[in-house]
Parts: sequence; C-alpha cells; structure tokens
Amino acid sequence: MKQDQSQTIGEIETELEEMLDPELIKELINHAKAAYGQAYVPYSHYPVGSAALFSSRKIYSGCNVENASYGLTVCAERNAIFQAVARGERELKGILIAVPSDAFPSPCGACRQVMREFTVDCPVILMNGRGQIRRTSLKALLPEAFGPEFLGLV
Repeated sequence: MKQDQSQTIGEIETELEEMLDPELIKELINHAKAAYGQAYVPYSHYPVGSAALFSSRKIYSGCNVENASYGLTVCAERNAIFQAVARGERELKGILIAVPSDAFPSPCGACRQVMREFTVDCPVILMNGRGQIRRTSLKALLPEAFGPEFLGLV
C-alpha cells in the first residue's frame, strides 16, 4: 500500500480490496469467530473476536478478556496484535473484528491507535452475528493519526 498521504479514497479502497481476497477473508472470519467463542466476558456479556493478518501472511487471533477492575480489560483487537508482536510480527496488513450480536462491532480508540502503531493503513472488516460485513480502513477510522514516524522512529 502506498504511504502517500495524497491518495484518493477510491485508490485506497481499490488497494484494500486487492489485499484481501475472498478466501483469505473466509479464513479471517473463521479465526475471529473461534476467538469470540473463547472470550471472557462475565461483565459485559459482549464477546468479540479478532483476526489480524501480518506481512508474513500469518493470522493471529484474539478475544476480549474482561477484568473486574474494568481498566485492565483487553480488547480482542489488541489481544490479536499483541500475540503477533510477541512472535516477532511488526507489519499489520488487515484485521477482521467479529461479534455474535446483530449490531456491527467497532474498534475502540485504544485499539485503533495500537493498529496504527503497526501500519499507516490497512483494511478493517467488521462482521456481525448475521454474517454481514462492513469494510472500512484504518485511515477512515483514525484520520490524521499520530504514529511512530512523528517520533522519528520510522
């Protein structure tokens, strides 16, 4: 994906579509659904599963894990990304977030910022319990984002 800030929305959407073919999306869906089946959600009763694709073409999944102190809860997206980072991954290529409920999920601000740490932009696919999909991108969810390059790290 070009990292040029002057891309049009159409160019970004085309690139995102090319990155994730239908078979890969099915694989991401299977990983995310399996992950939300493992979610630990005794307080919200809102299981979320995530499947993150990295440049190695490996998929890492995660579920939300709640905690009685609430602030120590970890979202599915961060859980998947942290699992990948623990295995040496550094370049996020796409992420699918799934829930068993009818409403579409949406990554929280902290998850969006963690995604941004490992990519300038990538496809973000949201899936509800009916199997309906919404496609977006990190740039759409977190425009004009702050990233490591602002600290001279990239």
